[in-house]
Amino acid sequence: MKRVIFATNNAHKLSEVQALLGDAFELVTLKECGIVEDITETASTLEGNALQKARYVYEKCGADCFADDTGLEVEALGGEPGVHSARYATDGHDFAANNKLLLKNLEGQSNRKARFRTVIALILDGKEYLFEGIVEGAIAQNESGCEGFGYDPLFVPSGEITTFAQMSAEKKNSISHRGRAVAKLVNFLKDGKL
Repeated sequence: MKRVIFATNNAHKLSEVQALLGDAFELVTLKECGIVEDITETASTLEGNALQKARYVYEKCGADCFADDTGLEVEALGGEPGVHSARYATDGHDFAANNKLLLKNLEGQSNRKARFRTVIALILDGKEYLFEGIVEGAIAQNESGCEGFGYDPLFVPSGEITTFAQMSAEKKNSISHRGRAVAKLVNFLKDGKL
């Protein structure tokens, strides 16, 4: 089993990505590496934030690692909340407040097109690689479902009739933005690069 550091403290992300990686890889958490501080995300893009986190971990641990950043981009809001998705309504990861603000900002809007985008930055043997996953969809009128996290109760992927939060973890992972980005990462790693 190959070990790789995943630069997150988000238990939901960790379990989603571990499920996608399968038994061939063991994810090592930031806490297990002795990194307990929050890693600053000050870049103006998802790519920048993912690289910023991966570089921080690589410098501290000197080990192969990856980090991700995800944003919900809503067309009628000019791509907001985007890079600010986790802190849309507050300074913390307050999912309920973020969802409430998003619905408020979309009041009266007929265009509810949106997309989730994940960027993963991998540092392997000192070299940097980026992987992107996108899923198109729309924002529902109301929250539905209790699975997942974040904007999952509001996001309906294209071709589906339920939100991410109404889907099983397996179903969501098979079509999600993070699932698509991780699939690219896994294919890269399984080609013997790690």
